[in-house]
Amino acid sequence: MTTILVVNSGSSSFKYQLIDVEEEHTLASGLVERIGEASGHSSHRAGDESFARELPIPDHTAGFRVMLDAFAEHGPSLETNPPVAVGHRVVHGGKRFFEPTLITPLVEINIEDLSELAPLHNPGALQGIRAAGEAFAHVPHVAIFDTAFHQTLAPDAYTYAIDPALAEKYRIRRYGFHGTSHKYVSEQAAHFLGRPLGELNQIVLHLGNGASVCAISGGRSVDTSMGMTPLEGLVMGTRSGDIDPAVLFHLHRRTGATTDDLDELLNKHSGMLGMTGHLDMRDVHSAAEAGDEAAQLALDVYSHRLKHYIGAYLAELGRVDVISFTAGVGENAAFVRAGALSGLEALGIRLDTERNEARSREARRISTDDSPVAVLVVPTDEELEIARQTLAVVRAA
Repeated sequence: MTTILVVNSGSSSFKYQLIDVEEEHTLASGLVERIGEASGHSSHRAGDESFARELPIPDHTAGFRVMLDAFAEHGPSLETNPPVAVGHRVVHGGKRFFEPTLITPLVEINIEDLSELAPLHNPGALQGIRAAGEAFAHVPHVAIFDTAFHQTLAPDAYTYAIDPALAEKYRIRRYGFHGTSHKYVSEQAAHFLGRPLGELNQIVLHLGNGASVCAISGGRSVDTSMGMTPLEGLVMGTRSGDIDPAVLFHLHRRTGATTDDLDELLNKHSGMLGMTGHLDMRDVHSAAEAGDEAAQLALDVYSHRLKHYIGAYLAELGRVDVISFTAGVGENAAFVRAGALSGLEALGIRLDTERNEARSREARRISTDDSPVAVLVVPTDEELEIARQTLAVVRAA
């Protein structure tokens, strides 16, 4: 058995999975949260059983001790199934990291330096890396960057139309995110269709609380909706997505809102939550069906933005073979998929209503058999993709 421990660390929590990469099977998973608060929480799942604890967890190092205790008490035994490496999700790799990278002190310095581009994410990832380095000192640690998959974007796709010297000095460009998911889903779509990845033009829609769409040609990202930060692009759970930048100047002048106020507004109090008061797409849909006009408008805006990007990427790619929906909303909300694709029949996109409404946890086709563009629902598995890439780095070292 070849196992990889996958860690996704934030500033006050981290998730983990122990994965048998050969069988592509999760042996255990867990969450350590409320780190640094008066009372922390940990949960651990092994097989069909779940276990939870409430206790003080002062820092990430203590959090990893709690995780090790959970493995020792509830299994599987890390002595019997020791991880050959630890894979770490890191949100922002800037333009420095374009592939999975063995973590060294220099890499840690670079991740810390890039924290100015992802102040809510990279510092937490670095805390997890350092704590995991203490807990698993004798195995390699590998960083998998959300931005890496999009490093194949051409300059005309990643460049913003501002002063080049200013952009270079402050590292302003499109980076894109959800790259691990977009890579995994595009490869799974090719496998599902039984076609070589290199011959396919694809559009992948990762629709969760955070949401992005990616145009992929021959397995390479050629454009994506998120930009320098995860704020740009689609309407999301709490984020506005695309908005005229002058709106911020207008709000500042009219209300006196500070930059922090505006950051908070667009990232945490906009999107579906801001328009409807509901964060969960199921609640928005239920409200719309009950006659809530604001909820219906929010769904229409959400669908309009999806359709806008699908159309743009159809034009950019020139030919699209497959469109895939993934993540929580993309995998489960048939009404979102229908809204995004309605009216696109003339472009070769024909949705099968019965297939779209059917529920399954497996990859499946939801387009008609005669649809020139295959439309799929492909469950994402970012942790498995991180484990795969981590093992590849270890074996190549």
